[in-house]
Amino acid sequence: MDLNSLTAISAIDGRYRRQVQHLDEYFSEYALIKYRVMIEIEYLFFLSQKNFFKLSPKAVKHLNELKENFSVEHAAQIKEIEATTNHDVKAVEYFIKKELEKAGEESAKEWVHFGLTSQDVNNTAIPLLWKHALEFELLPALLNLNTQFKLLATQWKSISMLARTHGQPASPTKLGKEIMVFVERIHNQVDQLIAIPFSAKFGGATGNFNAHHITFPKTDWIGFANEFVDSVLGLQRSQFTTQIEHYDNLAAHFDAIKRINNILIDFCRDVWTYISMDYFKQKVKKGEVGSSAMPHKVNPIDFENAEGNLGLANSLLEHLSAKLPVSRLQRDLTDSTVLRNIGLPISHTILAFKSIEKGINKLVLNEEKINLDLEHNWAVVAEAIQTILRREQIPNPYEALKDLTRGKSEINQKAIHHFIDTLDISDAVKKELKAISPHNYTGIHPDF
Repeated sequence: MDLNSLTAISAIDGRYRRQVQHLDEYFSEYALIKYRVMIEIEYLFFLSQKNFFKLSPKAVKHLNELKENFSVEHAAQIKEIEATTNHDVKAVEYFIKKELEKAGEESAKEWVHFGLTSQDVNNTAIPLLWKHALEFELLPALLNLNTQFKLLATQWKSISMLARTHGQPASPTKLGKEIMVFVERIHNQVDQLIAIPFSAKFGGATGNFNAHHITFPKTDWIGFANEFVDSVLGLQRSQFTTQIEHYDNLAAHFDAIKRINNILIDFCRDVWTYISMDYFKQKVKKGEVGSSAMPHKVNPIDFENAEGNLGLANSLLEHLSAKLPVSRLQRDLTDSTVLRNIGLPISHTILAFKSIEKGINKLVLNEEKINLDLEHNWAVVAEAIQTILRREQIPNPYEALKDLTRGKSEINQKAIHHFIDTLDISDAVKKELKAISPHNYTGIHPDF
């Protein structure tokens, strides 16, 4: 069968292709080739700028146009060369040499890939495409999602709600504050994620500039490479490497994204539970079916879909962060194999973002049910009463409230007020205690 969205083995390239196809600009085979070509051309320009040789204006123009308009057809030409070389980066080198011939610059051909090993290209191209994917896709999508959480928190700021610890009724809270918990957690993890450098390896076959130094021993190749990687590519060059980048910072990126995804899994499970408790209804879309057997159902499928995609992403991120920093001596080829899959966890993560956005846009607050739960759980004000009684130096207030409330099927306002009336306290304190209800016993939190 020909490859299409129905015959693709991966759901990313099949069922979900339409939602994540824009990520092929960073994570496809075409994208990897495009970024390799970009690195090779920028390196050639830099050698020319540093007066190792001179590229003509015509050649510079031609290569800039190639870099800016690199197409799938160009990538296919490189794959044709690779069919002979059986080496992907060498195929890129030969392709650029042919382009120099087209520009009438044959004398510059041997400066292409000068002194480099393939990992100098891969370990700058991959960090660069990864940097662009995070900065242009993942982070904007995540920040937009967190902004939507913040808007919901503001909208529900005044909604009192029964909290639950261990699944049991607990001191009431505000729904908006509960959403702000996730806003703050994501914000903190984004700060940690963006603080991690995008590291690159650029130092010759085994990281020591052997070929560079033996050919031009008076050149400061370390300074040259630092300037090229830092100033031209916008990456941070690792100073001591083997043939490959050690991937520790890339692994840190994976771990940071995994923590963010865990927070979102937590969010999905909480909202799923609120829906099951009828705290939220869901908007019904005409024509949609909730169950093949039960016509009444409106399932929380968006949050379930998100949870599944986040779990898949995290399993891949876990392997990537554990595998990549570990190699045999200078290098084995396992890094190349797994690096080709870094787009998968990002795709699953982006899909999850979209599902959560879709899900929260369907939510309809059921204040009647929320208020009913508060009214049926007057026992939660026992904490407030016993704490004030402690203030008043009343003996054993915790034990008294425990006897009144623990394990009882339902404690209502009448039972609480009757208990207050039996206490040997002033009328003013009794009035203070009777003013407490599950609806107003919600504490304080910072403003937002």
